Amino acid sequence: MGINNLKKFREKIMLSKAELARKAKVSSITIGRIEDGMPCRLETMRKIIHGLDKQLSDKNDFSERLVNTVQHVVLTY
Repeated sequence: MGINNLKKFREKIMLSKAELARKAKVSSITIGRIEDGMPCRLETMRKIIHGLDKQLSDKNDFSERLVNTVQHVVLTY
């Protein structure tokens, strides 16, 4: 099992596990497993990144650099 910062980042942007799961169209159990360091399929990673991008695009104070950081965080195991 690897370590990632998805939970820290999700909490930093004040997004609940259920909200991220809904936006990413995956279960909150899946989000929990990924936050605990379990591996996931590339398609699941893509969905989470898309869900976070959607959230970030709604907030004017987030930059393109932060979106790239999110993608790195989700893909780092």
